[in-house]
Amino acid sequence: MGGLALPQLLQAEQLAGLRNSKKSLIMIYMAGAPPHQDMYDLKMDAPAEMRGEFQPIPTNVPGIQVCELLPRLAKIMDKCVPIRSLHGAPNGSHDSFMCYTGKVGSTLNQTGQPPGGWPSIGAVMSRLMGSRDPHIPAFVGLAPRAGHPPYGSSGKPGYLGFHHGPFKPSGPGKDDLVLDAMNATRLDERKGLLASFDHFRREADRSGLMEGLDEFHQQAFGMLTSSRLAEALNLDNEDPKVRERYGKGDPKNVGDGAPRNLEHFLLARRLVEAGARCVTLNFGRWDFHSQNFKGMRSHAPLFDQGLSALIEDLHERGMADDTLVVAWGEFGRTPMINKDAGRDHWPRVGGALLAGGGLKTGQVIGATDRTGGEIADRPVHFGEVFATLYHQLGINANEVTLEDLSGRPHYLVDGYKPMRELI
Repeated sequence: MGGLALPQLLQAEQLAGLRNSKKSLIMIYMAGAPPHQDMYDLKMDAPAEMRGEFQPIPTNVPGIQVCELLPRLAKIMDKCVPIRSLHGAPNGSHDSFMCYTGKVGSTLNQTGQPPGGWPSIGAVMSRLMGSRDPHIPAFVGLAPRAGHPPYGSSGKPGYLGFHHGPFKPSGPGKDDLVLDAMNATRLDERKGLLASFDHFRREADRSGLMEGLDEFHQQAFGMLTSSRLAEALNLDNEDPKVRERYGKGDPKNVGDGAPRNLEHFLLARRLVEAGARCVTLNFGRWDFHSQNFKGMRSHAPLFDQGLSALIEDLHERGMADDTLVVAWGEFGRTPMINKDAGRDHWPRVGGALLAGGGLKTGQVIGATDRTGGEIADRPVHFGEVFATLYHQLGINANEVTLEDLSGRPHYLVDGYKPMRELI
C-alpha cells in the first residue's frame, strides 16, 4: 500500500486537528560538529592522548554525567535526553543537511536527490501544519549568512517550493518588516501589480517551482500590515529578567561559521509562542581541528546558558509539552587528540541533546566504547530521530507522502521508526 496522497492527507489532518495543534519545533544546529566526548560522553578511562582536559560533573539525574562546562544543563537534566550514539553522516564533509532533513545527501550537491531536492523538516511542517497565526511564518530561520554556506543554512524547502522555505529575519530582512512611508492603500495597489506579474511568471514556468507564490506573497503582505511578527522579533518587549537569564552572547559570526548569539534562543521561544511551527538557529563554529579545549571554553558555557534558559523558559510557560527542542551537529570528533591539540572529523559517532515535546526525558540513550570512537550500544540514526520528531508532532512519517517536482511521492523518513525509549 502506498502512502497518503495530499488530498487524503489534508482530509486526515482536518479530522485529526493537526493544523489546529500547538506542536512546534526549535532546532539548534551546532555548526562544524561539536566534540561529543567533551560534552555528554566524557571518557575518563581512555588513554591520556584521547581523554581530554575536562572533568565530568553529576547532573540532577543519578548516573548521568556531563562536561564541567555545562553546569546549567546538568541542573535540568531531568528535562533533557543526551544521545551518545548518533550516526548517519555519510562522510566527514561539513554539512547541515542531515541535521535538517534526516536524509543522506548534501546541501550543496543534489546528486541522488529527487527533483527539487529533499525538503527540511521546517518546510515539511510548513506544508503539512501551517502557521498557527496567519501573520507569523510557519518556518523561521535565524541563521545569518556564513562563509561556508551550509553553516548559514536554515534548512531548504527542496521540492516543496519557495513558499515553504524559511523566513529569515536576520540582517536586512528585518528592515522589510517596517512599512515606513508606504500606507496600506499604496501597498494594495502594488499587490495588484505583483499579481499580474505572478500570472505571467506562472504561465512561463510550468516546472512547479513558481507554484504557491501567491500564497507566499499573501503571507508577506499580511506580515507587513500586521504588528504580530515585528512584536515577536522585538526583544525590548521581553521581561528584562528573562533577557538576563538568556544573556546576549556574541552576535558576530565565528570565522566562516555562525554566531554565538544567545538572543536567538529567546527569539526562537518568542516566535513559537507567537505561532511559528519551526524555528532553526545556528550556533557557533565547533570545528576544533586545533585548540579543541580552548574552543570548547569559548563555546560551551554560552551554549549551556542559552539552551538551559530556553528549556527552563518553555517549562515555566507551559510550552514544553508542545515544543520539541533538538541541538546537534553533523558528526562527532576523533578520539585521538591531534598534534595541534584538536580533534578531527569523525562521522562514525556523534551526539545530540533533545528536550520537550512530550518526550520521556531524564535518560541517556546509547553508549560508545572506552575511547568514544565506536558505538557500543543502541545506535541511533538521524532518520530515527526524525521519525520520533514527526511522531511527537502528530505526523506519521511512514504513512504520509509528499510529491517531488516530477509527481513522484516520497515518505518523510527512509523506513525509520520512532524511538521506543522516547515516546
